[in-house]
Amino acid sequence: MNTLTLGKNLNIAYIGGGSRGWAWGLMSDLALEKNLSGTVKLYDLNYDAARQNEMIGNRLYDREDVVGKWKYQAVKTMEEALVDADFVIISILPGTFSEMLSDVHEPEKYGIYQSVGDTIGPGGLVRALRTIPIFVEIANQIKEFAPNAWVINYTNPMSLCVRTLYETFPEIKAIGCCHEVFGTQKLLATMVEEMLDIKNVSYKDIKVNVLGINHFTWIDVASYLGIDLFPLYKQFVDKYHETGFEGNEKGHWMNDHFSSAQRVKFDLFKKFGLIAAAGDRHLAEFMPASWYLQSPEKVKEWKFGLTKVQWRIDNKQELLEKGRRLAEGKEEFILHETGEEGIEMIKALLGLGDLVTNVNLPNRGQIEGLPFDAVVETNAIFRNNSIKPICAGKLPTPIENMVSLHIRNQETTLQAALSKDKSLAFQAFVQDPLVQISPDDAKELLDKMLYQTKDYLQGWNIKEEITVE
Repeated sequence: MNTLTLGKNLNIAYIGGGSRGWAWGLMSDLALEKNLSGTVKLYDLNYDAARQNEMIGNRLYDREDVVGKWKYQAVKTMEEALVDADFVIISILPGTFSEMLSDVHEPEKYGIYQSVGDTIGPGGLVRALRTIPIFVEIANQIKEFAPNAWVINYTNPMSLCVRTLYETFPEIKAIGCCHEVFGTQKLLATMVEEMLDIKNVSYKDIKVNVLGINHFTWIDVASYLGIDLFPLYKQFVDKYHETGFEGNEKGHWMNDHFSSAQRVKFDLFKKFGLIAAAGDRHLAEFMPASWYLQSPEKVKEWKFGLTKVQWRIDNKQELLEKGRRLAEGKEEFILHETGEEGIEMIKALLGLGDLVTNVNLPNRGQIEGLPFDAVVETNAIFRNNSIKPICAGKLPTPIENMVSLHIRNQETTLQAALSKDKSLAFQAFVQDPLVQISPDDAKELLDKMLYQTKDYLQGWNIKEEITVE
């Protein structure tokens, strides 16, 4: 088949197709890509939300500025979405913001602060317990109805979502995608512009070797057009370690729930000698609570923010209203490139050019010293129907020890979810670096959090007493 026709008449299954964020981003990226066309089937537990996105997506088809022609179809079952799918995209909210309120804010009553609460820490663990059964079901449905499809997951906790897919269906062709490394490449591009007085440096020209786990990734090699960036980064960190780097947006981190002044990233470089390749909000959660998340005041000193769930609730209401306007044609859908690489991955897998980018995959030796099958994040080569992780080497022992702790905790969390074992969940809970409270308080906190998410813990005995030694 001619490669020019390979991207035509594709079938994409979108699980979580009622999304008011990721789904709209996918629509925009697809609309701007001339080499791909086909049908996107939108499945969501909220069928009305998927139906609204169907209307929004189909309004794009006849626009003159849309070069990628796609039909959108809301479906009522996952099976309908998956049958004949070439690609499966997973982007769901596990539970509701009511559960997330508990995930993030219940621990604050015990002096535990989380800047995100969706990957690790008390919030990440409880979110994982309700997410893993959902991903077991998704994996089984893919196994039955789309076993040969490529699966792209955007849902957090990323590592455990991908790990669950492979644990349930070992032959699945699944990857986890995250844009955090791109943010670090953009910071390095800005650094090159400032420190070397070079204009318009693209982050795509910043070449890096990535190794670690999602949201706790590290870079041990970085270059720009053959220039080693580590000596320059050391100068950059020395310059901005105390004040943070805010570019032209002074104080932006105080008003934007997702911004930071990079002080955590710079401090980790000072401590460990590698470039931490995630946002400060995520990086801080992997470290002992006393380092960056001891209190809201400490967080402000480090110039990042605690993303309150109430903001997410308020933002959801705004998106609901925007969705209605878009579906009714009362607001124009603005096309923009999201910066995500999902579409580039699809093109590469179809044989439309190779791609090298960072992804989450089971460890098959691409990172030495970390457990086999643990989901790790490294670069990988995408080409025709193939993804090959690039051997990234070995982390320095101090960093490897920290990463290994979180991998072991994630594995314990997975086994707790699969076996519905509250005592096992507690073992993971108390070993998290953010949970620096007494065992009795930890037991009480876990009990409260599990109760708040009990609707998603079918078959659990959440009233089971945990013996605290």
